[in-house]
Amino acid sequence: MNLESIQGEIAKAGLDGWLFFDHHERDPLAYRVLGLKPPGHVSRRWYYFIPARGEPRGLVHQVEPHVLHSLPGAKIPYARWQEQEAGLRKLLQDAKRVAMQYSPRCAVPYVANVDAGTVEWIRGLGVEVVSSAELIQIFEARWTPAQFETHLEAGRRVDRIRHEAFEHIKQATCAGQPLDEYGVQQFVMRRFQECGLVTSWAPIVGANVNAADSHYSPPESGSAPIRRGDLVLLDLWARLDEPDAVYYDITWMAFCGEEVPAPMREAFAVVVGARDAGIRLVQEAAAAGRTLRGFEVDDAVSGHIASSGMAQYIRHRTGHSIGREVHGVGANMDNMETHDERPVIPWTCFSVEPALYLPTFGVRTEVNVFVEERGARVTGEIQTEFVKL
Repeated sequence: MNLESIQGEIAKAGLDGWLFFDHHERDPLAYRVLGLKPPGHVSRRWYYFIPARGEPRGLVHQVEPHVLHSLPGAKIPYARWQEQEAGLRKLLQDAKRVAMQYSPRCAVPYVANVDAGTVEWIRGLGVEVVSSAELIQIFEARWTPAQFETHLEAGRRVDRIRHEAFEHIKQATCAGQPLDEYGVQQFVMRRFQECGLVTSWAPIVGANVNAADSHYSPPESGSAPIRRGDLVLLDLWARLDEPDAVYYDITWMAFCGEEVPAPMREAFAVVVGARDAGIRLVQEAAAAGRTLRGFEVDDAVSGHIASSGMAQYIRHRTGHSIGREVHGVGANMDNMETHDERPVIPWTCFSVEPALYLPTFGVRTEVNVFVEERGARVTGEIQTEFVKL
C-alpha cells in the first residue's frame, strides 16, 4: 500500500478519508488496495480508515485481531456491538465526508461491495458517504508498464490462436468434415492451455442466429454445425498465466464463403464505422489533454449507429474496463446500461465493441484501447471487413 499516494488522492477528491470495511471477504478491492493478503477466514467485521492527513486507524474484533496487523496505525479492539459502535465513532471522529465501496443506485456495480445497512449506519453517525469508484479506478484500473507488456504478449498469442481457429473452420468446412460451435470453442481452449493462457470463461463461438446472442455459450451436445455459407462470430479473451497479468479481449467476424451476403456486410460496416468513431474520440481527447468520460464514448458510438437507422438492434454498452479481470473496475464506455461519469484516465484499458443483433444474425467488432499520457492506441489488429474462409 502506498499510503502517501492514497492520502494525496483522498485530499484531491475533497474527502476527509476513505473507509474500508469487510466481512467474509466480500470486498476483494479492499484487500487489493490495502495490500492485504486475505487471511482465509474473516468471520467478523473489520474497518480501516485512511484520513486525508494523519495516521490511519482500524477497528477489529477481538476474535480476529490479526486481520489488520500488517497495516500502519492503531487498532481499536471490540467484542460487543456497543463497543463496535463506539469504536466506529472514534474511528471517524472529525470526519464529515468519506468514500466507501458504494455506488449510488448501484450505477457502478463493480465497486458496490459495501452493504446498504453498513452505509446507513455510517450515515447515522453524521458522516456523508460517497462512492470510491474514482479512487478505485486510480489504484486498481491503472496498469503498470509490466502489466501492459503482459497484455501485449497475451494479444500476440490470442491473435495467433484466432488465425488458427479460422483456418481450422475453413479446412473442415471446405472438406465437408463435421464441425460445430462447441468443437471450435474447445479447439481454442486447448490452444490457450498450450500457449500458457488462462481465461475466466470459455470463448464465444456463435454461428448465424447464435451470433445474435450476446453472451452465447455453445452447449457440448446440440451446438449448431458450421458449414459453407455460415456466418461465425469469435469472441476471445485471455491473459498470461502469471501474477498480475491483464487480459486481452477481442471479437472478430468471419464468413464461410467468398461472397458475404449484403445484409451481413452492410451491418458489419455500420459497427466498424461506430467503433472507429469511438476510437477517434478517445484519441482526440487524449491528444488534447481533455477529460473524457465513459458515457461520452458510448454516445459517439451509439450515435453513429443511430444515424444509420439501426439503433433498435443495439443491446449493450459500447465497452468495458479491462484489467486482471476481463471486466475490470475502471470506467466503462456506457450511457446505456448505466450513465458512467468516471473519467477515462491514462494507463487504463477498455474495450470498444459495438454490435448489432438482428433477428437472424449478429455482428460485433471488438478492440482494446489503451490510454497513454498524451494519446491512446488500439493494442491489436483492427478488423475492417469479414474474414472469408
